[in-house]
Amino acid sequence: MIDTLLTLAAGDPAQHVYNHVFIKDEHGNWLWSGNQGNLVLSMLIIVVLGWFVASKVQTGPASQGTDRYITKNRFAHMVEVICVYLREEVARPLLGARTEKLIPFLWTIFFFILVNNLLGLVPMLDLVHLVSPSLKAAHATPIGGTATQNIWVTGVLAVISALFFNLVAIRHLGIGGYLKHMTAGAPFPASILIFFLELASQIVIKPFALAMRLFANMTAGHILLATLFGFAATLVTKPIYIGGPVTVISVVGGFGIMLLELFVAFMQAFVFMFLTTVFIALMDHHDHEHDHEHSHEHGDDHEHAHAHGHEHAAKA
Repeated sequence: MIDTLLTLAAGDPAQHVYNHVFIKDEHGNWLWSGNQGNLVLSMLIIVVLGWFVASKVQTGPASQGTDRYITKNRFAHMVEVICVYLREEVARPLLGARTEKLIPFLWTIFFFILVNNLLGLVPMLDLVHLVSPSLKAAHATPIGGTATQNIWVTGVLAVISALFFNLVAIRHLGIGGYLKHMTAGAPFPASILIFFLELASQIVIKPFALAMRLFANMTAGHILLATLFGFAATLVTKPIYIGGPVTVISVVGGFGIMLLELFVAFMQAFVFMFLTTVFIALMDHHDHEHDHEHSHEHGDDHEHAHAHGHEHAAKA
């Protein structure tokens, strides 16, 4: 048992984070991996906890009086607070009247990324390898690792987000309005250059930024955490006067990094959701500017009429 623990601690820290294959076909194609296990587990967690939270948040029968509006569980209350904050303080200032239609997708992408970020902090891969030395020797596991550290996973999430904010823009502006927006109102021929730059931004640059930001943050933090805990092995591999202090420092430092990683797990889920919301809002900012100018014109007309009325009253 001690040998296994030492082997886990002394190994390449990246191996505790990267995806591990579990089943391959005869051509070497991956049919199942640890990240796939995490993705399925995260789906089950979201469905079960979503059902549980909904049952505790929903309004009760009228016979309960005002108590029917009270959330019945602390965990459900916490999730409700998060959802209300994301809807009212993040989405509504940017999306306005469209918030109610778009917030289910934004909630879904936030909680899906959050759950996968948190699962990445659970050492499931290491536990599987402790239980099954044969899987450890084959570098295989049916579950474990960090799915949101996988560039393919973050890439798919970014593509889904890009499809969503582009389709929402087309539905809101129409095809003509969408294409016109890409020119930013610039005169020809500058509009041609701006159009292709905006198109590249919408379908390449923004999704790439979403995917790389999440991938890089989850990779760096988890590898640092694995590295710090790896130094704990010096307690039994080195003399006590060397191994003792190094082990204490690594464990204390690892605990601090773990708390930081919990914060990063929430922060990166929020950032991905927030940027998706911003990208949706950016596609109709010209409409807001037009409404703003129209309100100013209307306000000026009102002030002019008000002053004109005062002038007539003075003459009378």
